[in-house]
Amino acid sequence: MRILLSLCCVLLLSGSNIIAQETSLWKTLGKISYKKEYDEILGFKVDIPVFSEDIKAMEGKEVEVKGYIIPVEGYKDHKEFIFSAFPYNMCFFCGGAGPETVMEVTALEEVPFTAEQIVIRGVLRLNDEDINRLMYRLENVRPVN
Repeated sequence: MRILLSLCCVLLLSGSNIIAQETSLWKTLGKISYKKEYDEILGFKVDIPVFSEDIKAMEGKEVEVKGYIIPVEGYKDHKEFIFSAFPYNMCFFCGGAGPETVMEVTALEEVPFTAEQIVIRGVLRLNDEDINRLMYRLENVRPVN
């Protein structure tokens, strides 16, 4: 009985760590600043993200994040989409939030569209070089049940 009780406590505690990561990941990803750099192609200065040490430490690591699928025209299928901390009507593309609240997603399998909040897991990649892409990318994504 004691072993069973201990096992339940361990499972509950490990589950709460995942939840804490889900809810705090967007907050951590918001810890950015910007620097102005001249872009030769555009002919003017653009904002380049400067990632905090907390964010840099997550580069290439698997993370879990809770958010919303944003339907964007031009993406091939449900394996490539934009994921947002906020629903469509409040997201970055509608002017309701900053660029740190969205990420490009490449999934291993199709993720069915839903307007409800979901949790996904994947490898985080940072982008501070290509201004035509989002600053965050999540690769090898799987839905979390």
